[in-house]
Amino acid sequence: MAAPRRLGRKKPVPACPNPLFVQWLTEWMDEAAEKGKKTQFVYQRALGSLRRYPLPLRSGREAAILQHFGDWICRRLDERLERHRAEQGADAPLEAMGGASPLMGGQESDAPSTKHHSTNNPSASQTLLGDLEPPPMRKPRPPRRYIPAPRSGGYAVLLALYKDSTSPHSRGFLMKSELQRAAQPLCDKSFTLGDPGNRYTAWASVGTLIRKELVLKTNVPARYSLTPQGLALAQRLVAAEQALISEGRAPESKTPQGAEPIHPAGEEKLHPEPQLLDGTLGPQEGAARGSGGQRPPDPEFVLRPGQFDIILCVDFIETTGGPVARKQDLLAELCRNAVPFDVRKLHVGDFMWVARERVQPRPGQLHLPPARELALDYVVERKRMADLCGSIIDGRFREQKFRLHRCGLCHPIYLLEESGSTQHLSLPESTLQQAATSTQVVDGFFVKRTRDLRESAAYLTIMTRHLNSLYGNKTLVSCTKEESQGRCHLQPNSDSCTLMTFQEFNEGAVKNKAQTVREVFARQLMQISGVSGEKAAAILERYSTPASLLAAYSACPDPESRDKLLSTIKCGKLQRNLGPALSRTLSQLYCSSGPLS
Repeated sequence: MAAPRRLGRKKPVPACPNPLFVQWLTEWMDEAAEKGKKTQFVYQRALGSLRRYPLPLRSGREAAILQHFGDWICRRLDERLERHRAEQGADAPLEAMGGASPLMGGQESDAPSTKHHSTNNPSASQTLLGDLEPPPMRKPRPPRRYIPAPRSGGYAVLLALYKDSTSPHSRGFLMKSELQRAAQPLCDKSFTLGDPGNRYTAWASVGTLIRKELVLKTNVPARYSLTPQGLALAQRLVAAEQALISEGRAPESKTPQGAEPIHPAGEEKLHPEPQLLDGTLGPQEGAARGSGGQRPPDPEFVLRPGQFDIILCVDFIETTGGPVARKQDLLAELCRNAVPFDVRKLHVGDFMWVARERVQPRPGQLHLPPARELALDYVVERKRMADLCGSIIDGRFREQKFRLHRCGLCHPIYLLEESGSTQHLSLPESTLQQAATSTQVVDGFFVKRTRDLRESAAYLTIMTRHLNSLYGNKTLVSCTKEESQGRCHLQPNSDSCTLMTFQEFNEGAVKNKAQTVREVFARQLMQISGVSGEKAAAILERYSTPASLLAAYSACPDPESRDKLLSTIKCGKLQRNLGPALSRTLSQLYCSSGPLS
């Protein structure tokens, strides 16, 4: 016979005595988890300890008796409590959570009158039987939707991408620098400099948007665009902001720390800050219609005279590998000449110069804030005669010149060291001299010939001092690579000039980055003997993809017209025809199914 089942009254679950502290710790834990910070586990342990504590706490200092509560969490709870009382009043109760308990999922606790049951009450047995009924199943809480706070980093990024997507001149994406500049007026925190004691900037919210599949990041350098979910959320944010504006309750903007105004100190701005919902242009519209009376987009930052130093950047390949002693001699010569230099990875060129911002230490910060840098318009490719011979044989010579042309800097320089004998090289000396002359006359590079490494170091020293005198008294304005393509060269009598940031220059020159069909088509054309970079660019202006070229060949009525299709394309500075021979070669390559004749 089975033992009789004992009937007993369930113990009521007590209400949470510290609901506000639980709510704040949960919010901080979620924020730390979104940023990928390890402090989320600190909050998680403190939250578990607080939920097990049965007595109410009146301040964060009292919570120091609990496990996993350190001075930092207690101090932060007290600061949050002060703000809560300032908003709700000094007498606001700590249990102001609508009577809900986080531990009970919002269910009300039993009334005190039901704590004891009288045996004389005829309904006592019914109460005991009712306790045996299974508790009602709690409805699963729907996942909380992510909605960024107004004027936060995620809020500004979503609205900036939405504004760009609605522009008729949009490319469908924004680069990092473009997105930062477009989103900065919509955010109260800087996208480039962190607050004192915190290394995170408003740009950290982009990682949260990507993880929540609201923003799509593609390509190298990175391109950012909205996903369908992000577009829907941005539309809701725009509708909410329009409603606030119509009611006259638009959120006020604050100047983010580290965001430098572009107007001189003490002067009023000539133009208001660009807002998302007014009629001002976005970054792409301003670039496309800058000549139509609209002001150009605001720069990311400005370096004024006395706020920067000219630094020579040396590619680390020039200091490692091969004859290390010889390469260290170059750095020793630069140090002997008192040239300020920095060894780093350069994706194009061997030497270049940057204008580096002079940064000052901040109170409360251990490390200096990162210095912003602008790339000057000079880049140097250094070649010894043996290197020149090897690059001509394996094809790197043409490719390097092509990449130097497209890097965005206006003054490429070839530094040719003629040290050593050329008798034992794979190519005759006349071929090497012809290649150097062609680089200067045809490609437009400045070729500087030196006798040895010491003379090369002397040339770099003189160039550094020349650029100091040339740019030292100028106001340097940052711009994107797309904006730099239409700018004028630096004029000696001008007070300012526009330069790319070093980060955008170096990211745009990555050799193995993801390439478009147009770029792959250009590289394919340049593998054909006789097709230079200028000729490939001229063909791409008329036929940007292989599909368009094949369609043009298909439209030709006979083979003779196909052979002459590209012969009249103008190329080069002299605008000469491509010629029938090269046109016939290309026609045979793309139209012949068999071997070439």
